[in-house]
Amino acid sequence: MGLELYLDLLSQPCRAVYIFAKKNGIPFELRTVELLKGQHHSDAFAQVNPLRKVPALKDGDFTLAESLWALAAKSSKADPSWPHGDSAWRQRWGRISSRRPMQTS
Repeated sequence: MGLELYLDLLSQPCRAVYIFAKKNGIPFELRTVELLKGQHHSDAFAQVNPLRKVPALKDGDFTLAESLWALAAKSSKADPSWPHGDSAWRQRWGRISSRRPMQTS
């Protein structure tokens, strides 16, 4: 099974992930989650993302639930020189996605 993207294109972060995938020719299955209908609060979607937020990316058993991480994951599919695996993404994006200020060396 390929990448599955859980998106609502009314959301700017969702559109960024969607446009990135399309622009880079990354194949994915679009799974629409309608925010205005509250589908992100459903128990079914909570199985994908317990935080009940979009965008979410699922690649087999691995799920990313933040747009920056989703973009990083897609980058590794488009460009093999990008880091792979969740630990590599945490090292690269962890400080940004946790909303703590980045420290410069």
